[in-house]
Amino acid sequence: MENRNTAKEKARKVALAGVFAALVFVATELHVPTALGYIHLGDGVILYAGYAIGPAAFLAAAVGSALADLIAGYAVYIAPTFIIKGLMGALTGWVLLKHKGIFSRIVAFVAAELIMLAGYFIFESFMYGVSAAKGAILMNLIQAGGGIVVGFLLTSAHSVAANGKNKELASEKE
Repeated sequence: MENRNTAKEKARKVALAGVFAALVFVATELHVPTALGYIHLGDGVILYAGYAIGPAAFLAAAVGSALADLIAGYAVYIAPTFIIKGLMGALTGWVLLKHKGIFSRIVAFVAAELIMLAGYFIFESFMYGVSAAKGAILMNLIQAGGGIVVGFLLTSAHSVAANGKNKELASEKE
């Protein structure tokens, strides 16, 4: 029986990872162009995916974000985006695996966005030079802040909905 439940849970996480990959893609495609790329809401969905499905958010974040770069015409960013966004999802999921409170979310979300900031700074330093990479920091900080806000909104809504569902189930048992 336990193996069957484990298999069901794995299948559920794979399915949710696919749904989250699509959501990350769509949220990333809703973007504002900048000099070196674009600012988008995909990071907020990545953070929410980590909250909802744990480290399996690696695939959702990596695939959804890399596909968005491909479709947007930023082919040179596909590989670094796959790694950077995947690590963001995995780290968020790992940190929030057991503790989903506000403090844990702050730590996870800030750490994930630091991965994004450092990852793109390193990549863009090699690609365009350190000066150009420094020029992208402000836009990446704005994206990081927006991602954290969207992540908090989505995870808070999830938490409220889950608490409401738990209260409904409890009242049905009475």
